[in-house]
Amino acid sequence: MELRHLRYFLTIAEERHFGRAAQRLHMTQPPLSRQIQELEEELGFALFDRAHRQVELTPAGAVFLDNVRRVFETLDLAVHQARRASVGELGRIVVGYISSLAYSGITEVIRAFHERFPMVELSLREMSPQAQIDALKEGRIDVGLVRGAVDDAALTAECLRREPLVVALPVAHRLVERKRIALEMLAREPFIMFPRQRGPAFFDQIMGLCRDAGFVPRITQEAPQLDILSLVAAGFGVAILPESIRHSGRKGFAIRHIVGSPMTDLRMVWRIDDASAALREFLSFVRSVGVREAGKERRAKGERAR
Repeated sequence: MELRHLRYFLTIAEERHFGRAAQRLHMTQPPLSRQIQELEEELGFALFDRAHRQVELTPAGAVFLDNVRRVFETLDLAVHQARRASVGELGRIVVGYISSLAYSGITEVIRAFHERFPMVELSLREMSPQAQIDALKEGRIDVGLVRGAVDDAALTAECLRREPLVVALPVAHRLVERKRIALEMLAREPFIMFPRQRGPAFFDQIMGLCRDAGFVPRITQEAPQLDILSLVAAGFGVAILPESIRHSGRKGFAIRHIVGSPMTDLRMVWRIDDASAALREFLSFVRSVGVREAGKERRAKGERAR
């Protein structure tokens, strides 16, 4: 049984006439009749009652018709969805992101993408940069958002945004009175850092900046990036972090810019051989929209409201 046999059957059932059905199918009636006879022989039962002037379905033919219609409806849906998938309007994307992006606009980007492509399922995974790299190579996520350079032949990366690095200080710290801080002023300070294995590139960038300033940071506490702020606020030390931490909603710490304005890059990373159309649309969308700072958006909305 071939799909064309089912289409022949469906056309005759709709027309109730072999001649008109043949015209719709752009063929002559004798070959059409032979095709239906072959189909009936293969099925083992009659589909049409030919004893009347108008072709009628047999009871078995009526049941068969209902199911054949569902076959073509399913086929049409499959073609439609495949076509949407081919242009990136259907699919699933798993996005890895670093914790600091929770207040840097990632939710706004995801919401906007979902509004533009409602049939693409998006799943978010908060992960350290290194965990994202590992998950990308293992196929557990499709795209990652990390800080720092990415050096892996299996992956490709693109800078989305640059933002200044800042010093986070306890509010009672002696350096709070300064508007900008030279890194060498922190040479004797206890540092709070995230473990290097969580983000080697960003960790090494901070260490390199301190070495260029003439010292090696004295790391006394290690913690995930968001927990670093709590430790700074509690007076355990200072930290160098992206400026977007000011939008974290945490209290008890002060932010000061660094002399020389060192920057950190937010990068979008994906597998170099990933041909997913949905991923292609996501990458293009994020490029055009960007991961904006949530704080800036909230302030802009507040100003418009006033």
